[in-house]
Amino acid sequence: MKNESIFDRVIRVIISIALFAVAYFFLLGALAVLFYVIGFVVLITVITGFCGFYKLFGINTSKKKKK
Repeated sequence: MKNESIFDRVIRVIISIALFAVAYFFLLGALAVLFYVIGFVVLITVITGFCGFYKLFGINTSKKKKK
């Protein structure tokens, strides 16, 4: 079940790209790996349209109605 709107997904793509760029250009070691992992998780939420934190807190920004 998708719980992200298109706007959320666009913002998450931008955040993911920024995390990858910061990790690649400015960070080394474990901190860079952490940024890559967080960027990858954010990118997965964009692809699937589902956010676990939204589900946990009962947030749904998708315009589709629940059945």
